[in-house]
Amino acid sequence: MAGSLLHSFATSFSSCSSSSSSRLLLSHSPPSLFLTSFRRSAAVAAPGVRFSRVLSSSSSSSSSSRSPLCYRRGQRRLMAHSIARATLGLTQPNAVDVPKIAFAAKEINAVEWKGDLLAVGVTEKDMAKDESSKFGNSLLKKLDSQLGGLLSEASSEEDFTGKAGQSMVLRLPGLSSKRIGLIGLGQSSSTTFAFRGFGEAFAAAAKSTQANSAAVTLATTDSISNDSKLSTASAIASGTVLGLYEDTRYKSEGKKPVLKSVDFIGLGSGAEIEKKLKYAEDVSTAVIFGKELVNSPANVLTPAVLAEEASKIASTYSDVFTATILDAKKCEELKMGSYLGVAAASANPPHFIHLCYKPSSGPVKTKLALVGKGLTFDSGGYNIKTGAGCSIELMKFDMGGSAAVLGAAKAIGQVKPPGVEVNNTDAEGRLTLADALVYACNQGVEKIIDLATLTGACVVALGPSIAGVFTPSDDLAKEVFTAAEASGEKLWRMPLEESYWDNMKSGVADMVNTGGRQGGAITAALFLKQFVDEKVQWMHIDMAGPVWNDKKRAATGFGIGTLVEWVLLNSSS
Repeated sequence: MAGSLLHSFATSFSSCSSSSSSRLLLSHSPPSLFLTSFRRSAAVAAPGVRFSRVLSSSSSSSSSSRSPLCYRRGQRRLMAHSIARATLGLTQPNAVDVPKIAFAAKEINAVEWKGDLLAVGVTEKDMAKDESSKFGNSLLKKLDSQLGGLLSEASSEEDFTGKAGQSMVLRLPGLSSKRIGLIGLGQSSSTTFAFRGFGEAFAAAAKSTQANSAAVTLATTDSISNDSKLSTASAIASGTVLGLYEDTRYKSEGKKPVLKSVDFIGLGSGAEIEKKLKYAEDVSTAVIFGKELVNSPANVLTPAVLAEEASKIASTYSDVFTATILDAKKCEELKMGSYLGVAAASANPPHFIHLCYKPSSGPVKTKLALVGKGLTFDSGGYNIKTGAGCSIELMKFDMGGSAAVLGAAKAIGQVKPPGVEVNNTDAEGRLTLADALVYACNQGVEKIIDLATLTGACVVALGPSIAGVFTPSDDLAKEVFTAAEASGEKLWRMPLEESYWDNMKSGVADMVNTGGRQGGAITAALFLKQFVDEKVQWMHIDMAGPVWNDKKRAATGFGIGTLVEWVLLNSSS
């Protein structure tokens, strides 16, 4: 497990001093079991707060106890996790380059554009035809005329109506471009999500045709405002980069995209849109970085490697970032009992990552904190994940929150927003998030967003594409939903029903760390809320659903775009 945080230390944690085997001790020696998490173990994260154990069994503190996963050879005692350590690093990823595309914005006649592929985004309304089966849309009418009516004829034969997800690529004589593609936008084309999807569909068309140069335009642009044109171009560019990229690091062979240049036609030109396209490229690169972190198996992305990646961000953008990696000893000095309690059951030592962004010049107006859950694999601890739907085979994505935070840090390092200090933190599960949240509050931050693949209950409630948002602050909710709209990511605000806190009360301690099955995402958020200073605006984002795309069997990079937009929003306010 791993974590990333802010820029100074807090010591407001109290460790559990009980010697009972029902509790994890701060001085507890690592158990013999090869478990990469002890997610529901008992620990203490704040002064005077104790958790009762909710496990059917507990780890032993005796160094002489014998694990069923241990065996002896002569007089030497070997352990399963010792063997596991010996195999770490045998799997090495291949180097995969992020697509480098030269984006340019031009005001030219699309009919006269020269290149390999001209892609036109069309709505269902754009595809409407008159009684003579001719297009009513002016651009499609021009293109069809240049092609001798073959475009309208082919669209009718292929039953292409402009629905979202439809695409049609043709090679016809009559245009300066080798091929023309029509890509459906659905009934309307007004959201970032829709235009990013258009970019991904365009990328798929470019890959299938092996296009080296391409152009994109929309059949209708007259009704789009200048500001909307900028965000539209940015969304399409982002979708293009993400659509072209394939994570083939662990495959024997992988095809490299050949697309080198993309011209945007009819969406404006000049420095403003060029800057927006550069921003889209920066954020997309960060999203790819986040995807690669989540996609990496646990024997490659260990806590130490995750910490190395964070340090690389700080060294690459050393003008604005600093990094501090706290080892177990330092965490013990800071009395991070919950964090160390979770770490105790892993063969790999914990690394608490602390990244701090400060603008290279100008005053700091706002202090923000991003906290991400960073468990590199979640076995479920002694309550090991078993049975249908447990998704243990996918638990490498349990560091998706930290991937979002580190991806956002990478993008922020490139964009360099002024006037804002951003503190980034990773931590495992609700127990270590508790330590991280207290730590963040002690840095004097004004607002905190934590992200975690925290509960299956949230996936059941909202499905695989929408993250659940929990916050007592309407103002913070407004900010984050504005950022999410700009990034094209889907959030849904959930209730913080205080009456559910009764489920978290213990008969022998101040609280338990898990409630019942009902309202599991809500009780998890209520648990985290106990460790946030009332003066700090706080939001919890449960991203257990959208962290992973089952259809593509790969990570999504969810959360990075929204976090970057939120930081920029606070920077400009």
